[in-house]
Amino acid sequence: MTEDKGVSMEAAKKNQVKNGIREENGESTPYIVKIKVNGILHELKVGYDIQPSHTLAHVLRENLGFTGLKVACDEGACGACTVIMDGKAVLSCMTLAIEADGREILTIEGLDKNDPVVEAFAEQSEPGYGTAIQCGYCTPGFVMSARALLDKNPDPSMEEVKEALSGHLCRCGCYPAIAHAVVHASEKIAAKGGSKNE
Repeated sequence: MTEDKGVSMEAAKKNQVKNGIREENGESTPYIVKIKVNGILHELKVGYDIQPSHTLAHVLRENLGFTGLKVACDEGACGACTVIMDGKAVLSCMTLAIEADGREILTIEGLDKNDPVVEAFAEQSEPGYGTAIQCGYCTPGFVMSARALLDKNPDPSMEEVKEALSGHLCRCGCYPAIAHAVVHASEKIAAKGGSKNE
């Protein structure tokens, strides 16, 4: 899975931010992180609404109520917390919220209920491959990585699908069905004649 590390230290230096306070022209003001989530802009004061150490996963779940993303390992090893940031799949438990300042985030809640990826995961039950969803805990992360892949490459090979999903764990062992669901989502996108959240 491709991961965007962000530029929090550079942003902090550029804006002269220290401990959530911006020093500009000799004046101190709280630093406000502006994050657009599922098309809606959210402004959060560092040191008040959020702390500099808060992860994007924490802020999305606890401050903004986007509980579709899951935090399983909290150390970037499972992929359950994957969201799309500026078109790239990122591990929100490994991304500081301040790194998302000025960025656009898409969570599972932001996908249309008729999104081809969502439909393909729900429909996957081919004999020999099983279902793409059992307990469902890992599903949002897999769906978001698949969506990011298909936005960039609407017709991926099975190897490209496996590579895009390689940072995810499914404790139920649904890997073959999940990979096939992504291929089926690609087919659905081709049938609709597009590639972007249709």
